[in-house]
Amino acid sequence: MKTRHQFYLPDDLTEQLHTLARKPGASKTQILTDALRAWIDRKAARELDARFGPRLDRLAQYTEANRHGIDAITEMLALFIQHQLTLVAHHPPFDDNAQRLGGERIDAFLELVERRLTGKGKRQRLLGEDLP
Repeated sequence: MKTRHQFYLPDDLTEQLHTLARKPGASKTQILTDALRAWIDRKAARELDARFGPRLDRLAQYTEANRHGIDAITEMLALFIQHQLTLVAHHPPFDDNAQRLGGERIDAFLELVERRLTGKGKRQRLLGEDLP
């Protein structure tokens, strides 16, 4: 179904519409329909931007702040590991008892990390009583 509309256009737009409608396969109705649809779509896009834009901006700021925090933590961990590897590189080899104790500690540490990552130990502190 189509509804007939009657409206007035300025003379310069009327001339441009006649010029466009002379092309093969074009009609004034199709040209005006496409133009009106594009105008309505642009207006709807602006309304979406107005409605969700501030929220998306806040989320982007939050994400950026988190990224900076994660970058800082990653850099600190890398420096700590480098420091530890440098510090331990000059020590003599450990005896069997020290290796066993070190293995137990790393196992306890990895178990604690696993619990925290799976959400089972969120309230526990990293350096709590879980480590021997």
